[in-house]
Amino acid sequence: MNKLLGAIGLAGGILGLNFLTTVQAADPKPEEVVAYRQSVYTVIGWNFKPIGAMVKGEMPFDAAAVARHAQYVEMMSKAAPEGFRKGSGPDVVKKTEAKPEIWTKWSEFETKMNDFQQESTKLAEVAKTGDEKAIKAQFGKTAETCKACHKEFRTD
Repeated sequence: MNKLLGAIGLAGGILGLNFLTTVQAADPKPEEVVAYRQSVYTVIGWNFKPIGAMVKGEMPFDAAAVARHAQYVEMMSKAAPEGFRKGSGPDVVKKTEAKPEIWTKWSEFETKMNDFQQESTKLAEVAKTGDEKAIKAQFGKTAETCKACHKEFRTD
């Protein structure tokens, strides 16, 4: 009987901790949102740069590496929007390169983010083919979506 009560208590405690974690995750602090956002973009850069170096001929072309890196870029492009919650802009958190225009021109920002996601998905698809010429062309299109968003919505 005591073992059963102990097991029920342990299960209840785990469920309670799980609930607390879920509540905390659902309402993160602005600093946590910015940290998430910056982490996502660190991973994007980590994976985008080697593809760029291969496309520019700065390092040997490796189709398998491009496919792997492109897959991560695509995945992170889909994770990025969550890092732009209201209340996580420069008016609240000073250590961010995000401009306030993200939140005041949300539909424009969202369009640019969708463009990046679509081109990242195409890059991942093209990368699977191993066709270096097609990869270079799609990488250029994907990079342009980054530049377009940075130009309007990121401080330098």
